[in-house]
Amino acid sequence: MTRPAALVLAAALAQLVVGPLAARQAPAGGQSQEGVVAPQTGGQATFRAAVNLVTTDVIVRDGRGQFVADLKGSDFAVFEDGVAQDIASVVLIHGARVFNMQAPPPPPVSEGIILPPVKPVSDAAGRIFVFFVDDLHLTFRETARTRDLFKRILKNLLHDGDMFGIVSTGPSSLSIQLTYDHKVLEEAISRITGDGLKPSDIMQQQQGPNGPMELRYRSHVAFKTAFELVKNLERINNRRKAVIYVSSGYDFNPFEVSRLRQEQERFGGAGSTTDPTTGEPQDRLTPFSSRTPDQSGAQFADTDLAIELAELARAANRANATLYTIDPRGLVAGMDLDEEIEPRDWDVYVRKTQDSLRTLAELTGGIAVVNQNDFDRALKRIDAETSDYYVLGYYSSNPDPLRRNRRIEVKVPGREGLDVWARRGYSLPEAGATPQ
Repeated sequence: MTRPAALVLAAALAQLVVGPLAARQAPAGGQSQEGVVAPQTGGQATFRAAVNLVTTDVIVRDGRGQFVADLKGSDFAVFEDGVAQDIASVVLIHGARVFNMQAPPPPPVSEGIILPPVKPVSDAAGRIFVFFVDDLHLTFRETARTRDLFKRILKNLLHDGDMFGIVSTGPSSLSIQLTYDHKVLEEAISRITGDGLKPSDIMQQQQGPNGPMELRYRSHVAFKTAFELVKNLERINNRRKAVIYVSSGYDFNPFEVSRLRQEQERFGGAGSTTDPTTGEPQDRLTPFSSRTPDQSGAQFADTDLAIELAELARAANRANATLYTIDPRGLVAGMDLDEEIEPRDWDVYVRKTQDSLRTLAELTGGIAVVNQNDFDRALKRIDAETSDYYVLGYYSSNPDPLRRNRRIEVKVPGREGLDVWARRGYSLPEAGATPQ
């Protein structure tokens, strides 16, 4: 799928703005600050920060795991970087229906700025799902399992009144705008086709300084598409956006030992050779820990992957979008018999790809459905989490306006024995920050 296709779906999502919105409201789950020129004094312009509404979703359950739906704004306590915040808005989503309990007042007015009055928007039922099919990281052998997963999603997750869209990263060419029609998803399921690289394909790819070049390019396309999608979700306010992220995960430098061994066999023969200085036999495969920096540039691949995951998670948190990552491989056992991979390489590859999906889910408040075959149970849990929750809004009084990373804590001090889940924080976007 091309980048413009992803943007078309994102633009359609942005038109669905639900709940009373304050003028110049920031993206849900985050906060924006704009430089405002105040009247000049002494020949110099003074810049002030216009602080906008910050929203975060909250799930409150009792000791039996049941959602608590009778809370009011006065029952919550919100802290940002340890500083208590005044709650400006409360929206309850219960049974996938929206109830505006407390509309936000106009934002604080900066000197010289006059904001127009806000016209409330009526409530709406249903939920918003975006299905992200990363077919660039799903092999052809996983096509049947992926299609079966989406049939289960259609049965156990989507309900009448839910709005959804579909985006793919590769040749499945899925770019379906928001719709209520389940038949559209049924037709899309038949088009899902995995086009990921098999281990043998990765072994034969051209190697760059940081691992297989084709694999890095595919990962870049996937992250870029996902980043643009969640960034455009910022325009939908007072709703929790659920992104069902279907992929087999990421490893920028897989099968390193096996690739080195194959390369040596291809260009220098197999087995051992003789040390020219001592005359003693030695293995042609140099251990990873003893390689020179020029030979071990791929060791930075893990750092690059961590940066990509963190940037995508920060964008999702600013959009108040939760990533539910699902690995259609299910319970992963050994590799295929026709793959010539070192067993330790395979184990590391499986762990890294699964951990990448766990990281995206944990950083955005979702769950990672990895290394398991009980998809129905996981989908029912996602169904519950996206049907019942609160959305709290506040105008940040953070004492340090230049602090980019903000920590959020939500409590219900007057009620004992409740389990309170809320987003742990958000990050302000850097000026002009866009992944390259």
